[in-house]
Amino acid sequence: MNKADNIKIFKLRNHIFDYAWGSKTFISHLLGKDDASQEPQAELWMGTHSIATSRIMINGKEESLLDIINKDPYKMLGKKIADKFNNSLPFLFKVLAAASPLSIQAHPSKDQARRGFKLENKENIPLNSPERNYKDNNHKPELVCALTNFEVMCGFQPLKEIIDRVKYLQLEDHIARMKELEADPCARNLKKMFLELMNKHNNNQTKKISILINKITEFEPRDENEVLIFKWIAKLAAIYPKDMGVFSPLFFNIVTLKPGEALFINAGVLHAYLNGCGVEIMANSDNVLRGGLTPKKVDLPELIKILKFNNDGLKKIQPIINKNEYIYQTSAKEFQLSKIRLDNDEPFVNANVSSAEIILCTEGTGSITWSDSSLELNTGESVFVPYAITEYVINGSIELFRAIVPV
Repeated sequence: MNKADNIKIFKLRNHIFDYAWGSKTFISHLLGKDDASQEPQAELWMGTHSIATSRIMINGKEESLLDIINKDPYKMLGKKIADKFNNSLPFLFKVLAAASPLSIQAHPSKDQARRGFKLENKENIPLNSPERNYKDNNHKPELVCALTNFEVMCGFQPLKEIIDRVKYLQLEDHIARMKELEADPCARNLKKMFLELMNKHNNNQTKKISILINKITEFEPRDENEVLIFKWIAKLAAIYPKDMGVFSPLFFNIVTLKPGEALFINAGVLHAYLNGCGVEIMANSDNVLRGGLTPKKVDLPELIKILKFNNDGLKKIQPIINKNEYIYQTSAKEFQLSKIRLDNDEPFVNANVSSAEIILCTEGTGSITWSDSSLELNTGESVFVPYAITEYVINGSIELFRAIVPV
């Protein structure tokens, strides 16, 4: 029985963003379309972010999920979640399809976001201005789980590895403050070197990119990791020949996530998604500080303020397996992601809905049943499960990703 009468599980209609780095095929095919899209499709958003809230059909009329939750947050979210997160759904759930690299970026902590948002409001910078760093006052921890092979730069490499690679390529004289870092390997000197390197975008720096390309051509990679590093230096240089972010693969971890593997990125961790498709979940925020590899606003001084210059930013998450559910646990209070695989044998039963949920079907077909009602689930479709649904059952030959708020 439901916790409230007339409460349903709703299918969502979600907004797709056509950023230039997006794929023309992945999201289109996920949604069941045979043809590629005319424009790149980069992100599909599921949730209630004010920029692009999901929409649902009620009694023949389309309404925003944000408005539906606002009408009765206790039924939709549950009292604990509503009280804790000011009557709002605290996560944003996405499908991300990167055909080319995203910017080098990091996200602020909650305190940093509050200060930055307040300051930019005081300066009367419009919320939709491209000059804005802080679109809201929230932090943005995030988890990405690969649907295809997914390449990403994330967090600084150990200092010894950075120094060794720069020396191997004979680049010490071409990277300012590199010798200081070699003499005293510490986070403080890494910060100085990185700021000096990334802060210059003049003709002299363009020459340094040419020198870097010559070096990776002259020297053979010594292991598979350097194969990846040299590959991405060359690719980034072809796209951004005047951007010092081309040097970034020398300093950051580069990993390839296989389908089902996940990476958690916390505040202050520098990262860039390079190529591939996945599902991504984060706190409900759009705060991004960029350092390069983008035509968008770059604010290096502000970015440097929030960055962590240690080497513990690379956090692969191994799922906890509970029957047919693979749970990716993190330190985030706003979200938990899991993957569900069914093969027409054992169903997935949630007998105790503890928060609002969004469920996305990424493969196959099935159905979700609650009380005396049922909805079909097809590849590319997503549903919102209100807290007031006591329990539901999913059957079929299907792969799903389930986003909840941990209680």
